[in-house]
Amino acid sequence: MRFEEKPVPEIQIMPSILAADFGALRDACLEAEAAGADQLHIDVMDGVFVPNISFGPNVVEVAASAVKIPQNVHLMVIDPMPYIDTFAKAGSDTILIHIESKCDAEEALKRIRGAGKRAGITINPGTEAAVIFDLLDREAADEILVMSVEPGFGGQSYIPAAEPKIAALRQRYPHMDISVDGGIDAQTVCGAAAHGANLIVAGSYLFKAAAMPAALSGLREKAHAHYGASIR
Repeated sequence: MRFEEKPVPEIQIMPSILAADFGALRDACLEAEAAGADQLHIDVMDGVFVPNISFGPNVVEVAASAVKIPQNVHLMVIDPMPYIDTFAKAGSDTILIHIESKCDAEEALKRIRGAGKRAGITINPGTEAAVIFDLLDREAADEILVMSVEPGFGGQSYIPAAEPKIAALRQRYPHMDISVDGGIDAQTVCGAAAHGANLIVAGSYLFKAAAMPAALSGLREKAHAHYGASIR
């Protein structure tokens, strides 16, 4: 079957609240929902796995109570196992872990699903896509996240080397949700979507936009227009 004949996974735009005003997070969540966001992306950093500390489960609780859209929670922590149940109870809908974390990834993904949540696996810029093929072949995850910046800080520049990895994953797993996170704007979204990313995480570009609804709809339109163009 040719690529263009395969069902296209739904394009979704996920504002990352790491780029929001931390003093008004509830308002930022409401703003993103009102602008047309499909999900909220919440980065959790422990200061060990990455050189920064961000949000705890209380932020997920705030977001989940403020909006009706799902909470896409990205655990950038050295060992996610002790945190999974806490973040599940806080209101996460998807919980993503890193293949680079110090844990049994398959067991962590099972625990996430056991808590009734969607389970996601993440790869850093220096990790090849093939590292997670075995997990994905066993259908251990519901979502893949390809980092297009080094994890730990917002506002970084997009790394184009993420695109061949996205393409390799899309060709092997045509029906899976594949997200891309880091440096996404009106230009970089085109390459990410062209190589097969359907879940688009954007932080600074959306929260610093003069009008978030227009910026968000623009990302969606470009993702739709370019989706799969580089791997047909």
